[in-house]
This record gives sequence, C-alpha cells and structure tokens, in this order.
Amino acid sequence: MNESTIISTLLDNLKNPDETVRDRATRELWRIWFEQKGMIGLEVLRRAQISLELRDFSKAEDILTKLIAQQPDFAEAWNRRAVLHYVQGNYQAAIMDCEEVIRLNPVHFGALHGLGLCHMAIGNHRAAIQTLQKALEVQPYSLENQRLILECTVNLS
Repeated sequence: MNESTIISTLLDNLKNPDETVRDRATRELWRIWFEQKGMIGLEVLRRAQISLELRDFSKAEDILTKLIAQQPDFAEAWNRRAVLHYVQGNYQAAIMDCEEVIRLNPVHFGALHGLGLCHMAIGNHRAAIQTLQKALEVQPYSLENQRLILECTVNLS
C-alpha cells in the first residue's frame, strides 16, 4: 500500500465508531506527519520540543524557523511553530502558521484545532466555529472540538 492509500484509510478510521480504531489512526497520522522528513527532521522537531518544554522560546523558534526555511513543505514544522506562538500568546503568528499547515495538509486536525483555539483567544468566535467544524469533518468524534463549538456559540449570543 502506498502512503496516500494508508493516509486515506487512517482518515476513514477517524470516523469509526470504535474509539480504539480512532485512537490508533490518530497516533499513526501524527507519526506519519512527524516523520514526513525522515529521522533528521524528526530529531530537529524533538530538539525544538525540548526547548519549548524548557521555556527557551527563542531557541525553539530559531530551530523551527531554520527547519521551515530548509524544508518549507514540512507541515509539522509549521505546526510546531504555531504551537510555540500559541503558548506565547502570539495568536496572529500562530494563525499564520496554522493556515500554512492547512494549506500543505488540509486534513491536519491538529492545525485545524489550533487555528480554532487561536480565533477563540482573540474573540473571533465565528471564525473559530467554522474552523472547528472543519476539524470535526476530519475527526467527527472529537468531544473537545464539539465542546469548543458550543462554547463559541454561547459567546456569540
């Protein structure tokens, strides 16, 4: 089976009523996305994550920005930098990075969820609902995204 067939099957499995099947598909998609550029890319992402966990945000950003410059089609590098921006409260930069992830990988449920969180953080509840609904199209059983949509809907009224 080629990778696009595998990804298609995993995306179908995200819609399976069996939580075990969905969880396995979620983990496998994350693994594929993180390993998109092989072990070297994965190792750079790990270094950036360690810096993020140590709250050395400038080092994490330098690592990710260099990786993005070298591998501009590495969606997970953009996604990790979006997470970094979000953690720092830099929501506009996080939105831009999430949008790039989604351009590169339209079914990246992590970036769709993150984009929804960013829109919520800046009070743009309509955009958050639209984005979170797209995330639910990929992961219809996501209780977290369902909850966030309800929260945004309450904030609109």
